Amino acid sequence: MSRIGKQPVVIPAGVKVKIDAGKIFVDGPKGKLDFVWHPAMKVESDGKAIQVTRPNDERLNRSLHGLTRSLINNMVAGVTTGYAKKLKIEGIGYQAKMDKKAVVLMVGYANHVVKNPPDGISVACPDPNTIIVTGADKQKVGQFAAEIRSVRKPEPYKGKGIMYDGEKIRRKEGKSFASGGA
Repeated sequence: MSRIGKQPVVIPAGVKVKIDAGKIFVDGPKGKLDFVWHPAMKVESDGKAIQVTRPNDERLNRSLHGLTRSLINNMVAGVTTGYAKKLKIEGIGYQAKMDKKAVVLMVGYANHVVKNPPDGISVACPDPNTIIVTGADKQKVGQFAAEIRSVRKPEPYKGKGIMYDGEKIRRKEGKSFASGGA
């Protein structure tokens, strides 16, 4: 039995869960999320917890068991506390600013790069070198943060670029010139 899949997902106070024909709807203070699970899985709710069960021990069903439970748990956590990704910008003249809902990145290109967040995601720039992406959907928050990072990935020689907060960049040594060349 899956150690993750067999654990029930506890429904906290203030969260409404509705299960209807292979789809689960989770509504909480931070937003509304829905998810269609694989038809082989069975999802049940008693009002206090959500239980995911599988029909047999086939390889596919074993892998889907823990996955389905984790995705539902992430939904419940997202509508109660939400998710956030913090990005840092390193480099001389590199910065970000807000233009209405969009984030404008000035990271060494001839033109500014404008990124519009998807629905349910909010972006904040408390200072020109920090971007905070927040939302209830863990996948959307991570995807949008990755899209922002991909505009100018950190390079290993000077460490310039957009990186996640706390990310360690492996630095490389620059060219070294040997004395006495031919």
